[in-house]
Amino acid sequence: MAHNWICRYCNHAQIVNGSNFSSNSFAFDVTETDRGFIGLKGSAITCANPECKKPTLTVELIEAAYSASNYRCYLPQNPKTLKSFCLLPESQAKPQPDYIPRALVEDYSEACKIRDLSPKASATLARRCLQGMIRDFCGITKGTLYKEIDELRSRTEQGTIPKGVTEDSIDAIDALRKIGNIGAHMEKDINVIVDVDPHEAQALIEIIETLFDEWYVAREKRKMRFAKVMQIAEQKDADKKQGHADA
Repeated sequence: MAHNWICRYCNHAQIVNGSNFSSNSFAFDVTETDRGFIGLKGSAITCANPECKKPTLTVELIEAAYSASNYRCYLPQNPKTLKSFCLLPESQAKPQPDYIPRALVEDYSEACKIRDLSPKASATLARRCLQGMIRDFCGITKGTLYKEIDELRSRTEQGTIPKGVTEDSIDAIDALRKIGNIGAHMEKDINVIVDVDPHEAQALIEIIETLFDEWYVAREKRKMRFAKVMQIAEQKDADKKQGHADA
């Protein structure tokens, strides 16, 4: 069935149909596991963007059933997904523009890549990415993320912070700092262990994506709009001067 889809490689929105989508499922003929009888579903999508054409491959561990009369496992209608894996691309990281510093994009991409494998490590990378954003975009360096967020709040109240930095974004940043500290070796109390599940790690990643968009992308768009206006004004001025010269 055709459906809307966005390629994780190129971020190109498109409609997936039978020509660039294929899916197959089967049941494993093995004895019942601790998850019950199991099967596998594999899906492949080829990006329709001619400049991309990369494959997205996903695998799902699905529930199966057992037929006592046939002594075989089979797939029920609409089997439940027990676990899902994305083989290609290796992570859920969205492509980011070149004007965002490479180090920040690398931390973000790595946080996406290890989100399910090690949520605490993913959260720590997200925290480091955030600190780098505050230092690069806001020009604040205070040694620790805690002090840098305090300075960020102070400058916001004073109205001396770059456009795009809002109270809402600072509240989100503060939450990210608190969760991100979980993976930072617990310097203050090594006996306290707080788990971060993949859903929480994903929430932190989404904050990073939002700030990329609200800070860096929005700033670049403003620059482009202003540059376009300036170019038009300069052209009008040049045309006016040329008109006086011809008169």
